[in-house]
This record gives sequence, structure tokens and C-alpha cells, in this order.
Amino acid sequence: MKIHVLQHSALNTLGTIEEYARTNNHPLESTRFYKITNPPSLESFDLLVIMGGPMGIYDYEENPWLRDEKAFIKQAIEAGKPVLGICLGAQLLADVLGARVYENGHKEMGWFPVKLVRTEENEPEFLKGLPEKITVFHWHLRTFDLPAGAVHLFRSEGCKNQGFIHNGRVVALQFHPEATDERIKTMIGKSGPIIENGQFIQKKEEMLGQKEYLAETKKFMFKVLDRFEKIMHS
Repeated sequence: MKIHVLQHSALNTLGTIEEYARTNNHPLESTRFYKITNPPSLESFDLLVIMGGPMGIYDYEENPWLRDEKAFIKQAIEAGKPVLGICLGAQLLADVLGARVYENGHKEMGWFPVKLVRTEENEPEFLKGLPEKITVFHWHLRTFDLPAGAVHLFRSEGCKNQGFIHNGRVVALQFHPEATDERIKTMIGKSGPIIENGQFIQKKEEMLGQKEYLAETKKFMFKVLDRFEKIMHS
């Protein structure tokens, strides 16, 4: 499975995604639209992963390349490519699919649980085998509405829409399943001024060294990427 990643800053490391690709001998390449003018060929990858970033998805004046990236994401979706969006990437997917992205009622920063959303009428194959509840790392100020036709996947106490799946192959996750301790240290170091008191904001020392949470998050990320490999062959 050829994985292609869209990155949005030099700090935007791939964490457990890179480890998954290395462990499974999957080719892994990346593009940064803020540095290039020509997008990658759609034929050059099997799975597109859209990472997080510090900007807002409507910040066109400061980041005019966002329009080109959104156009490319739309092309990938229309071509039937499996796509995974994480944090900012999830918001970009929501926007491209016609949903609203806006400030969340709470900032979420730190380790907080998300729960699966199940209904009797609709339980996507994607959820099968995933834990009913898992504590994952969050670092976001915004949220999104569910696009038309999307299936709600995850929720947290501080943010109702933590994930969705659209058309069985486009998945958005507001939280950070790729998180590693090194990546979290970098986020804290770079974005420290926005860490403040809040119901869903942990102290810096609570965010670091959470070996159990990191191990479970890695398992979760690997399971999610395994599902994309199955989607690719379905």
C-alpha cells in the first residue's frame, strides 16, 4: 500500500504513521503544498493521509495554498481514493465535503477519552474490532458538522463530532492517533502560549510520559491503517 501524506508545517511529524509504514514495508511519501506548486499524481498512491497543522482551514490570506490543497483533496475523493484526515486534516475533509467548520465550545488539549458512536440502523464495518472507548491525545480549538451522508464515528465529552466516515472510504478523526511523546513535546514547546486553564486542558506535565495511552494509541492507529488496506482491496 503506497501512502502519501499532506503535511502542513515542519513540526508536523508523522509519528506512528511512519512507524506503521516502516513496519509493513509500505512506501511513504509526503507533499507540503506551502512549498510546491505541482500536486502529486493520483496514480502515485493508494492512501492519502492529511495531517494536522497550526492554521485554520479558511486562512487563505496567510496560506493561499490551502485552496490548491482543497482542490487536490476533492480530486482524490472523487477518484475513489481512500483518505484519512487527522485534526486539521479532518476539518479540511469536512469542508471539502460541504460541512461547516467552526470554533468548538471547548479547547481540548491533552489526553481525554473518545467513545464509539453506534446505532442499530448503521454500524460501519470500519468500527468493528475498535475499542468502545480509548483515551487519545487532543490538540484543537475547532470542530466541524458532519457532512451530508457521513456516519458519525466518535465523540468526546468536550467535542461531539470527533470523527466520521463518508462513502465507506473517507475517514476524519479530530484527535491525534499518530501521537508520540516526542511529537507532543514539540507541540507543547511551539504552542505553549495557547495552553491555558480549561475543563479539557491538561497541565503540560500530564500530557507527557503517558506510556499506557501512547501504547494504546499506537495499536489504534495501526488498526485504522490496516482497515484502509482492506478498503483498498475491496
